[in-house]
Amino acid sequence: MTTDLELQQYLAPAEYVDSAAANVTAFAREAAGDAADPLTRAVRLYYAVRDEIVYTPYCDFTDVETFRASACLSRRAGFCVGKASLLTAAARAAGIPARIGFADVRNHLCTPRLRALMGTDTFVYHGYTDLFLEGRWVKATPAFDRGLCEKFGVRALEFDGRADSLFQPHDVTGRRHMEYLQDRGARVDVPVAEIMAAFAQHYPALTSRPAAPSATQFRREAEDAAGSG
Repeated sequence: MTTDLELQQYLAPAEYVDSAAANVTAFAREAAGDAADPLTRAVRLYYAVRDEIVYTPYCDFTDVETFRASACLSRRAGFCVGKASLLTAAARAAGIPARIGFADVRNHLCTPRLRALMGTDTFVYHGYTDLFLEGRWVKATPAFDRGLCEKFGVRALEFDGRADSLFQPHDVTGRRHMEYLQDRGARVDVPVAEIMAAFAQHYPALTSRPAAPSATQFRREAEDAAGSG
């Protein structure tokens, strides 16, 4: 059981989940609107982060700003951890206890370019958000925006604030999509040094090339892959 005292740490600003940043508080206020209940605020925040922030795996993983919520919001683009950090920060700014969680997943639908850079289809430290709603923790995954899902032929993840929103095991045609390998648990803040070390170990070709393509590069790759499939 989570006590009120324990919940306080999940309402406070952190270094990377910087919920007190001016742009984060403004984003949370605008996205949540005039909703009085936390569940409605959480759902609105989820969709705002999912669809207004473009997903891209081509980030500078040697730069700590890649993991910071306010920086992800300023760029209007980010990868799973940056977007989960932003949803976590926006939820805290809206008065909802939130923490950032991590899991290792196998992505069966990956563009050829990204697979070549990573050398694997296993993604370590995939980021999601844990929201405390109606007395319990509920997982939300805001990574893939609707536009990208349409390119990949994957249904965009929905979130109602009551059921966990996790990647689907199959795409719309029945092909395998995401497979969860292990849950690394939830944290108060993003363990940046830990993630950087893991990425450098697992993806040396990706992390040694900090020059990132445009935020829409991955979406174009997905469209090309779908067209040749």
